[in-house]
Amino acid sequence: MPIFELTQNQLKPLVETTFEAEGIKERKDLQRLLREQIGVLDEEIMVVAEEFGDWDASRRIDLLCLDPDANLVVVELKRTDDGGHMELQALRYAAMVSAMTFEQLVDTFARYKNKVEPDIEAARSAIMQFLDWDDIYEEQFAQDTRVVLAAADFSKELTTSAMWLIGHGVDIRCVRMKPWRMENGTVLVDVQQLIPLPEVAEFQTQIGVKKQAERQNLASRHERLLKFWEGLLEHAKTKCDVHANSSPTKEMFIQGSAGRGGFHLNYKVRRNDSQVELWIVKNKPAFKALYAQKDAIEFDFDGPLEWQDLAEAAGCRICHVIEGGLSITARPVACHPLSARRCNGQSR
Repeated sequence: MPIFELTQNQLKPLVETTFEAEGIKERKDLQRLLREQIGVLDEEIMVVAEEFGDWDASRRIDLLCLDPDANLVVVELKRTDDGGHMELQALRYAAMVSAMTFEQLVDTFARYKNKVEPDIEAARSAIMQFLDWDDIYEEQFAQDTRVVLAAADFSKELTTSAMWLIGHGVDIRCVRMKPWRMENGTVLVDVQQLIPLPEVAEFQTQIGVKKQAERQNLASRHERLLKFWEGLLEHAKTKCDVHANSSPTKEMFIQGSAGRGGFHLNYKVRRNDSQVELWIVKNKPAFKALYAQKDAIEFDFDGPLEWQDLAEAAGCRICHVIEGGLSITARPVACHPLSARRCNGQSR
């Protein structure tokens, strides 16, 4: 969409141009100007270093900044119309500086302000004033590293990557700086944050927080599953060897062989209950033969079982469900009830 000059008689479209065509250099011009007016990209951040490469002299961050929440901000600039692979470069840099300490930042800022005679105390005071700190709170420093990408435009590949990263909790922004030339030769720069759109940024942040919580819940569930299976398998080894070769898993079931093809003895755990089962693969005659001995089997089991002839499934199931699942701290199930007789050498 072009930009128009409003005159008395008409809306006169400006001429879209490029930084290269206008002789505007990436580092000499764009970086220099943004260094002095970083608020063009983000009104709340301050520049603490330029061409920062303390950890790798061959790789330098265009502008390293700090935000009011004490997070580091990596700013990468390109004058191109597609952004190149700047998101990959910025992510490497973000990882590089994520381990920076507060005192390292103070030293970096002091050298940025004056390479010859860095004033550490003045740098520390300026940073603390910016953060509104009355003391140094190291535990609050650099809890996150943000990324700001600024270019004349961005490729679909780059914007797709940025959206995916945002969905996975990375704070990354794409700011377009598109140059336009007026009839008199004056160059204007239209600065727009494309990703995330400012009007939906707060909503996307809320979605990101929700997804992060979901990932944490999933990790917690996996941890509980591993702990549960570890205890169950260790206890089962004292009873039988059906699952002797099984390992704790993040899955909600563990399968074991009953010693006969197509017959599996399985443990399953769900949110509120757990289940042990004999799963018979595509062998209805065998299921019917066992069902004919239902009373005797349930007598040996010392309780009722569920007999499921699953017409639409690839097999049949004989199972027992007990209370207690992942939402409750349940004791590990003892030896698989359906394999108890086999464990004692009394299999039918």
